[in-house]
Amino acid sequence: MAKGKRKLEVVHLVCEETGDQNYTLRRKTGGEKLKVKKYSPRLRKHTVHNEKRK
Repeated sequence: MAKGKRKLEVVHLVCEETGDQNYTLRRKTGGEKLKVKKYSPRLRKHTVHNEKRK
């Protein structure tokens, strides 16, 4: 039997300090909003990035 297609959504990670969209992810629908510490090229340091759905 063929498996059903997984529903994926495009999610952008936005820097809290600058507001730049530095990263893009594809993940399953639903669930909690992501809050991840990632590298910000503009500030040249790690900052907290929040999920923003398209």
